[in-house]
Amino acid sequence: MTPTSRRRFLGAVAAAVSLAGCTSAGPSVDDAAESTTAGTASPTASRIEAGIPLARSTLPVEHEFDALRSEIQNGGPPKDGIPSIDEPTFRPAEAADADLDDRAVVFGVVRNGEAKAYPRRILVHHEVANDAIGGEPVAITYCPLTGTAMGFRRGETEFGVSGDLVNNNLIMYDRETDSRWPQILGTAISGPLEGESLREFRLVWTRWGRWKAAVPETAVLTEETGHVRDYGTDPYGTYVPNRGGYYDRDSTLFPALGDDDTFPAKRVVIGARTDEGRIAFEADALREDRLLSGTAGDTPHLAVYDSELETGYVYRNPDGASFDYEDGRAIAGDATAHDPAALPLDRAYAFDAMWFAWSGFYPSTAVVG
Repeated sequence: MTPTSRRRFLGAVAAAVSLAGCTSAGPSVDDAAESTTAGTASPTASRIEAGIPLARSTLPVEHEFDALRSEIQNGGPPKDGIPSIDEPTFRPAEAADADLDDRAVVFGVVRNGEAKAYPRRILVHHEVANDAIGGEPVAITYCPLTGTAMGFRRGETEFGVSGDLVNNNLIMYDRETDSRWPQILGTAISGPLEGESLREFRLVWTRWGRWKAAVPETAVLTEETGHVRDYGTDPYGTYVPNRGGYYDRDSTLFPALGDDDTFPAKRVVIGARTDEGRIAFEADALREDRLLSGTAGDTPHLAVYDSELETGYVYRNPDGASFDYEDGRAIAGDATAHDPAALPLDRAYAFDAMWFAWSGFYPSTAVVG
């Protein structure tokens, strides 16, 4: 698709702009799996450069940076043509019910004792929201072309939408150094910070009804973004099957990095990338089986379904610990029940992605489906 076509496809992105004038829910919604290099949570495993919190070492990248740069496509809108939300406003859950259906997709997060939900129908028009949660500056990001919602620490800078894509994935830029960061990689492929990786954290892709039930004290992003958009429409179509649009077609807007046909291109997987290897669990299979096991590198991994939030978590399971699943809980061999987000194993950073996007960036990935 040409840049002009994508401008037409986005529609609302070209609208006129008007500038305006831990939780009590339990461990299901915690943010324990914050990635540094290998999916290991460590609040000290970072450093600061150009005001940006960076991982101690580079996240796994399976392509040379030169090769990635050669695959960059102009997405249509220019730099900041898709405007980030830089002054987000929020309202309590009960106030959001008036125009947010229980089935609406939201990206939920709990950090530093504060819970927030970001409706997909708002972020699809902006892709980046520069916010603060619990006093910590963060960037909440969503790429509709790859189906990836990811959170990053941003420190003293802000992130924006560069207008470019690689493997159909959003390339962000930081407003401090103008380095370019493909969202899925979390790693700069050009600019002064080339080769550096961001500190990322989990966003829970779920439904509004489920999120507000689990985290009733959540705040919700409002449509008062400082920009005029029709937040009642998705410029890419709908996630409802057989309704047409980008999500319902197997083709991508721009060339993908790979052509692995293990799954249809836009089948959702839950992927984890560690120094030991990469692994992808098919989301539908996890929903059906509740527990799935696979090996990344030489290390066994376990995925567990969370029926409360309709999501999944991935754990390193080097000793091959065995679990059963009952009433929404993982039952260990000693009969103790564990919340899906709190197994007695090392939890890896994992996120939802369309198969073509995951396999394109990580062709070595193991697959469980």
